[in-house]
Amino acid sequence: MISIVIPTVNEAENVEPLVRRIMQCAPPPDEIVFVDDRSTDGTDEAVRTLALTHPVRLLARDFPAGGLSGAVIAGARAARGDILVVMDADLSHPPERIADLVRPLSLGVADLVIGSRYIPGASTPGWPLWRKLMSRVAAAVAFPMTGVHDSLCGFFAMRRHAFIDATSYATGFKIAFEAIMHGGPNLRVLEIPIVFHNRARGISKMSFGVAILFFLRWIAAGFRLLSREHTQTGYKGTEALAAEIPLD
Repeated sequence: MISIVIPTVNEAENVEPLVRRIMQCAPPPDEIVFVDDRSTDGTDEAVRTLALTHPVRLLARDFPAGGLSGAVIAGARAARGDILVVMDADLSHPPERIADLVRPLSLGVADLVIGSRYIPGASTPGWPLWRKLMSRVAAAVAFPMTGVHDSLCGFFAMRRHAFIDATSYATGFKIAFEAIMHGGPNLRVLEIPIVFHNRARGISKMSFGVAILFFLRWIAAGFRLLSREHTQTGYKGTEALAAEIPLD
């Protein structure tokens, strides 16, 4: 059983087209769990309307804690599926790649599959230079800790019980990164390339000022976590895992 977890804040315009594209995937997911953190634009009503005709559920957090990561963890705990797929609501993550995320888990050749922006075949069209630079530097800082090119991406799949175990002590800055760090040296991580698009609808929550603040906090949090996890080494390279499974 596959559960899609999607955190939302003011994404009313994107909910319906996102669900439509997800349900066109083969196989379609068994459920889509929207975790809404007090949206004011009618996102919750849009989700409830879709729930009448689609396998959609709403988890409304009246007192949200932990930000985006807290929403993802809450959705994972509420989900019913064995396999968990996490993605953003703004259509930046391509639903058409969900099957490619899930397949390595189903075949037992990976424990965490990430939709990567920074491996051959991936791209981030339309990003301004400052966003590309900051994202690349943050990913580069994380690479020595994880052996993963894009451990900061929010589009990934993992067994639900393993995800909950790996994020039980998450501090809430980048949930996939924390899952890798807490998953231990035997965690098998696979990256598949994606095209990461800018949102077409709604208002972006990313600005240069927000990016600067996040970047500084991420660097500090990353090194704090690294100091706690310094004994973890030996992650299996993503290139080696990629050779074990067809992605088409």
